[in-house]
Amino acid sequence: MQRPRLRTGKRISFGNAALLLVATSLVAQVMGFFRTKLVNANFGNMPQSSPENAGVYFAAFVLPDFFFFIIAAGALGVAFMPYLSDRLAKGDRKGVWELSSSLVNLLSIFLCVVGIVMFISADFLASKLVHGFTKDQLDNVATMIRIIAFNPMLFTISGVLAAVQQVFGRFFFYAIAPLFYNLAIIASLYIFKDNIGIVGLAVGAAVGAFLQLAIIVVGSYGFGFRWKPKIQRTADFRQMIGQLPPRSLDQGLDQVQNIVETKLASSQVLGGATAVGNYNSAFVLHTAPILLIGTAISTAIFPKLNVRLSQGRPDLFRQDFLRTLRLILWITLPVVVVSFFGRGYLARMIFSSNSQAITNIFGFLCVAILFRSLYAIISRWFYAQKDTRTPLVVSVFVIALNVILAVTLSRPQSYGVEGLALAQSIVAAVEVFVLASIMLIRDRKLFNTVFWSGVLRVVSVTGFTLMAGFISVQFLPLGANDLGVALLFKFTIIASATLFTHLIVSGLFALEEALTVFNWLKRFILRPVRIEW
Repeated sequence: MQRPRLRTGKRISFGNAALLLVATSLVAQVMGFFRTKLVNANFGNMPQSSPENAGVYFAAFVLPDFFFFIIAAGALGVAFMPYLSDRLAKGDRKGVWELSSSLVNLLSIFLCVVGIVMFISADFLASKLVHGFTKDQLDNVATMIRIIAFNPMLFTISGVLAAVQQVFGRFFFYAIAPLFYNLAIIASLYIFKDNIGIVGLAVGAAVGAFLQLAIIVVGSYGFGFRWKPKIQRTADFRQMIGQLPPRSLDQGLDQVQNIVETKLASSQVLGGATAVGNYNSAFVLHTAPILLIGTAISTAIFPKLNVRLSQGRPDLFRQDFLRTLRLILWITLPVVVVSFFGRGYLARMIFSSNSQAITNIFGFLCVAILFRSLYAIISRWFYAQKDTRTPLVVSVFVIALNVILAVTLSRPQSYGVEGLALAQSIVAAVEVFVLASIMLIRDRKLFNTVFWSGVLRVVSVTGFTLMAGFISVQFLPLGANDLGVALLFKFTIIASATLFTHLIVSGLFALEEALTVFNWLKRFILRPVRIEW
């Protein structure tokens, strides 16, 4: 008797998908902070010349990340999912499986070769990446690169399978899989701290990549997915492959920027391994709200945007896009305010050492939080229309600008390591404005009067939010001896007062986003309770 197949027709709503992704992203970011805090606590207090310096940990992941993004990242969702949506809209599930299998096979071959090259030439690559590290530090970087050399291949397989699940409206396994990656690294610190030291973190990362893939594979159950060991060069596959290089190069250029920043920070003039650790710690701190807000919400809405275009409804596509763009703006602005005024509190809570240096760097990155969050949804406006080339061209321009600014602003006589963060914020703003201008040229009705009126009100509300944040910090200043519960209490009050002010004033300005929150609270609080006798 044939086993009945699971029903997969019921899709998760945008609101539920966004809530799930934000919730799991929040847990992942808390774990990521805890992981970075542990790395800094155990290796951050080491001398600058110590082979166990936290900067070694951050440097080891730069090249594997670069190869993953420049080869495969364009396939993992935004350049791949529109083609899956088209197949699914036609009821062609077999075509979905063929397209997915072919892409997995092609990218796995490329990244397996890359992994072998990284494994063999790790010493050479490490020496070219950081020029201010000691020999012992370089040896540790090379060893860690070898251990995680094949992680990009595992991430790629996970990403393709996760993209398929999102097209079918299944987000749970995609959302929880990164948690296991973080757990593995955290566990490795305790397991290997007293024997192989910082190199053990790479072992944890390798195990975590396998665990993440295993969770994604479990999430594919019920779809009838069947992997085939061949590459089928259909018309859709060839067209999709033509879209991948621009998107992957776009992602890869960001990693080129990371390589440049690591190389600049690693110089002995700026601080060597310690400067690399401080900058990357601040960067982790600034990335958290971007992933929680911009990436999570944009990921949740992206399948719906693809469906709108597959259905031939550009009007609904425009409506959903603008609503999401404004939502991200409304949520991100108060978070930026809290991040800026609470930067010292956050750095001291999360990082056990060098918190003042991390605070200074993070302050310059706060502006980037806003524009990187907006970029997450703006870029998807292009990707949903199968245009990966325009974001690439813009990225080439802004990355070139960033390299120039990073070299100029990071000079000791300028801003030092903080200059790298300042350059990030400037180019993030430029990239969003350039892409928005191109969007307006292509669709002059896109940013209508209603949208601009809403944006103006959101910005006006943020003025009150700024005052609330400033006043809160004056009443609860960061003391030299503030630690633990006292530190957490102060930051919680500052953040709560700032966010509460933003919500209340948004309601007074009749912002749609705030009214939605109030209506949800009203339904939740006044919902009748059924009592069974």
